[in-house]
Amino acid sequence: MERTELNAQPVVLDVDGSVGSLPGELRLPLQHWQEQVRFGCGLRRFARFRAALDAQLPAAHGTALMGSGDFHHLSWPLIERCIAARALSSGRPLRVVVLDNHPDNMRFPWGVHCGSWVRRVALHPAVSHVHVAGITSGDIGRAHAWENYLTPLRAGRLSYWSAGVDTGWARRLGVDSAFRSFASVAELSRTLARMLREQAQPTYLSIDKDVFAPEVVRTNWDQGRMLESEAMDIIGALSGQIVGSDITGDVSSWRYATWWKRWMSAGDGQDTQIGAQTLATWQLGQHAFNERLVERLQQAG
Repeated sequence: MERTELNAQPVVLDVDGSVGSLPGELRLPLQHWQEQVRFGCGLRRFARFRAALDAQLPAAHGTALMGSGDFHHLSWPLIERCIAARALSSGRPLRVVVLDNHPDNMRFPWGVHCGSWVRRVALHPAVSHVHVAGITSGDIGRAHAWENYLTPLRAGRLSYWSAGVDTGWARRLGVDSAFRSFASVAELSRTLARMLREQAQPTYLSIDKDVFAPEVVRTNWDQGRMLESEAMDIIGALSGQIVGSDITGDVSSWRYATWWKRWMSAGDGQDTQIGAQTLATWQLGQHAFNERLVERLQQAG
């Protein structure tokens, strides 16, 4: 198994100022992009952001921390950078594992946003499969079935790992083989960890902290039920396999200047404006959790 670069310094994509200082970090000042790319944007604007990011990121770095879950679509260029770097030394396909309370494979008409990026990664020819695990959100339930992109599910490139969600609609549309349903997140986590140990391959791991129960850490999205110990076991199961990783799901307060972002985030039930005292308390918990996650990822490398 090829070795990873995860013992290198963590890098903070500082778009919203939410990520606290980490030992040995590299911090990229990107806050002037916040309104432009937060939640989502058109592909031309995203291409300009990607070019600015590429100009600042070193060729090798450790875990990338991206701030709020509103920026989870930044995983897309990070994964493509990982693919490009590996192409120089290995032609092996890349597996992507996403721990998230949402599928991030939802229809979006204006380019890419934090809930639509997975489709683009899953259909990349150098990606063998994407596993989105920890979903307890109704985003994959019957009421929202029409919002999910079906192409990567039908193509066998994407799997949803969920607990407590009625996904019977998938059978009627012929995509039930892409769904792994469990009675509990604990059972889901054990099964996923076992699969990752038994089917070792180069893997990119993306963690959105809204996958965790609120007693673990607080985010500004609806949250799942995963425990810290379950996530740490999943990371441990990937020991020696991780070739890139990122963390999102930090919390920051922001009022969108763009009308459709205000409208869509409100429709998603997102809390974007948080009181100063509450925000400070949540960020303390977030920072301590980031330190533990980064340390565990470095150990798994």
